[in-house]
Amino acid sequence: MAYSELIKNFDRIRDYLRDFFVYGFKNRVEYNVKSTRSYDNERRRIESWLGGYMSFHREASRKSVFISIDSRMIRHNPLYNAFKAKTFTVNDVTLHFIILDILAGGNSLSTREILEKIDVEYLSAVDARLEFDESTIRKKLAEYVKLGLLCSVKSKKIVLYRRTEDSVDLNGWRDAAAFFSEIDPIGVIGSFLLDKFESSTDYFGFKHHYILHAMESEILCDLLGAIRERFRVELRVFSSGHGKTSSPAVFPLKIYISVQNGRRYLLAYDYCLKRMIFYRLDSIRDVITQEYEPDFEKYRSDAESFRKTLWGVAISKKSVLDHIEMDIRVEKGEEFILRRLEREKRSGKIEAVNEDTYRFTAELRDAAELLPWIRTFIGRIVGFHSNNEYAEKTFFDDLKTMEQMYGMQDDALL
Repeated sequence: MAYSELIKNFDRIRDYLRDFFVYGFKNRVEYNVKSTRSYDNERRRIESWLGGYMSFHREASRKSVFISIDSRMIRHNPLYNAFKAKTFTVNDVTLHFIILDILAGGNSLSTREILEKIDVEYLSAVDARLEFDESTIRKKLAEYVKLGLLCSVKSKKIVLYRRTEDSVDLNGWRDAAAFFSEIDPIGVIGSFLLDKFESSTDYFGFKHHYILHAMESEILCDLLGAIRERFRVELRVFSSGHGKTSSPAVFPLKIYISVQNGRRYLLAYDYCLKRMIFYRLDSIRDVITQEYEPDFEKYRSDAESFRKTLWGVAISKKSVLDHIEMDIRVEKGEEFILRRLEREKRSGKIEAVNEDTYRFTAELRDAAELLPWIRTFIGRIVGFHSNNEYAEKTFFDDLKTMEQMYGMQDDALL
């Protein structure tokens, strides 16, 4: 079978890009998803989308291929190209142009009328043995209505189809679409809009540009739709640690995006576990919309209360919240430290202990999640306490290790 750079199932695209981009350095031996022939096919397929960003690393007789991108240098996310790679059969292409030609000029026709025109005016004029039944035509018309290429209207119990008019002038929106495509969680929509222009806008650049998560755009769009319409969903979640797929039934509530690494999470109520839980979007393989959730207001109210006890996305299974407090010395002329505390405290509180000491306190789901942030104040911390024994012990053990490493006196860092 001849190699084709196109592919119909986007789940496979996402898996291949993860193998080559996220994990990288894959060679024929390490790529054990399928045969070595599949390895070559998928490598060439990705090269057709991302040829300018492909690199390799050679060890002995093996060559590992990976994708290398400096996100500061690119102006348009190259991973969006994967969404635009789709395979079509000969019949798909033929039927596409025939339907649009029949409905040109503002014609509104029913499925049967379109089928008759295809048979009489088009297929009769060619020697090729092409044949389309009414079911095929109906499915294609319904697909094009969903895509926005056609619109339908009911007239006397008969559904009529006509072409939609592209009456929106996008010329004034080119810069906005270019910016949107790179900063919005579903920026792939902006990328499709940019394809309508002859030239692109290339003057937007980003120091921190999280391009990898473009692959989750389809999943994110489905989740946002369910949140807006207040639907329950069934997820297909793959665990890389266990190598298994689960199917939790949840009510999606909110999308969280990390400003540190761009990773995205879904906060949802799990009906089986009967509690709030986070799912990483890159572990979700599919979203299946279920029935309407009549108690959505209750779950959203619970989620808002739940949000106030979060620092990030770590959730302890304990019923009691972790208390944490940290005293920081802020000397005269160092008001910038206080401003930073106010800016970064999230759900915590700041109060003055005396004229040069301030106390940060918080009640959270998992106090250990704050330790990386707390360490950035080492040298100014004059007091630290938490009812989370693990968090408190880890903090002081780290200090002792540093003091021993640098030959400092005990508690010199406090």
